[in-house]
Amino acid sequence: MNRRRFLQTGAAASLALKGFPAILGDTPQRFRTALIGAGWWGMNIGHVAMQSGASKIVALCDVDENQLRPAVENVERLSGDRPRVYKDFRDLLAKEKPDIAIVATPDHWHPLIAIAAVKAGAHVYVEKPVSHTILEGKAMVRAARESDRVMQVDLWRRVSPDHVAGMEFLKSGKAGKIGMVRAFVHYPGGPGEPTPDSDPPPGLDWDLWCGPAPYRNFNRAIHPKGFRQFLEYANGQLGDWGVHWMDQILWWTEEKYPRKVYSTGGRWIKRDSTNAPDTQIVAFEFETFTAHWEHRLYAGNRAEKAYVGCYFYGTEGTFHMGWTDGWTFYPDTDNKPLVHMDAHLDEPDDQNIALLWANFIDAIRSRQRPVRDIEIGHRSTNMSLLGMLSLKLGRSIEWDGEKEEVVGDPEANRLLRREYRSPWKYPEV
Repeated sequence: MNRRRFLQTGAAASLALKGFPAILGDTPQRFRTALIGAGWWGMNIGHVAMQSGASKIVALCDVDENQLRPAVENVERLSGDRPRVYKDFRDLLAKEKPDIAIVATPDHWHPLIAIAAVKAGAHVYVEKPVSHTILEGKAMVRAARESDRVMQVDLWRRVSPDHVAGMEFLKSGKAGKIGMVRAFVHYPGGPGEPTPDSDPPPGLDWDLWCGPAPYRNFNRAIHPKGFRQFLEYANGQLGDWGVHWMDQILWWTEEKYPRKVYSTGGRWIKRDSTNAPDTQIVAFEFETFTAHWEHRLYAGNRAEKAYVGCYFYGTEGTFHMGWTDGWTFYPDTDNKPLVHMDAHLDEPDDQNIALLWANFIDAIRSRQRPVRDIEIGHRSTNMSLLGMLSLKLGRSIEWDGEKEEVVGDPEANRLLRREYRSPWKYPEV
């Protein structure tokens, strides 16, 4: 696809979407944009940035040349721009001084890079989850505020048309009073087989890839794309998929955080090289309702019509907020019709990054907080991290969301952070 066709198809497809008209066409400024993390999802965001007409990709950064080379060719082919390339984000920020930094690295790198970027003067669009530990996220909020920079979190369901309409339905009271929410992801799969460690492929700086996280031997099950099921670098299915649905719960309620959390689970099925739980249940106690998370990495089946999303259980019926299947309200009596709205998603990969990017650009220009501001993304990430914390401890925890600490539990509070591998320094909070 050539540059003209790329811009026409991307922009035309987005013109009907709320938010894009403000940033398309003869824009007053093209923001110098750097993409840090040039893999699959990073390039999805990069494509949207180019399509919007508001960004010029001036630099790409990745520790893996095998991702960096095709990304550069992709940007040049689609936009006509030849971005400069870097392996170390610190060099990029110092030399390029971008207006915008997209942080699309593995999870364990998000905090240090996002904080460095806002301190260097860039606005940041950071992938979810915002952090690997809770105090890293707190430091990200502080850095964004002190630097007076916009930091948007890539939780695009907040602007997806069907999710917006679904939330309006819920908040209108049509589902009645809701006392319980069940969020879940059920994937098909089996035990799997271990993948042997090996030398990293040529072009990959594995030591820098590990960065502040624990160093372990390279394994092709980790990189590319498999890191989320390795607890050194991510927080499993709850830290990955769960953050999306924790965000939906917090969007619906007026409450900002749960007060008690309990999790149980383990690795009952998987025999591969991953180490995250293949089965997990978390109970979140709020002031006015109970939320429940569950996942399994096996036994995805036709017995359960929905494999992902949230069920909101109300006095007037049950509301399912899904993904590719949109949302459906099931009334509590048979004489009332179902209410349904199809999903409205962009390709590739069934997402609405374009709408969130438009909001990000508008927030930069208007000097206002974006819809997925870092503080909101931090709270949604915290729910997942609290579930993982309870699982690790093997007991329930009581959470003080204002102080961001576990009540009366020094052992738990020590796990709100982790030691970084030298020479990297844990961000100050």
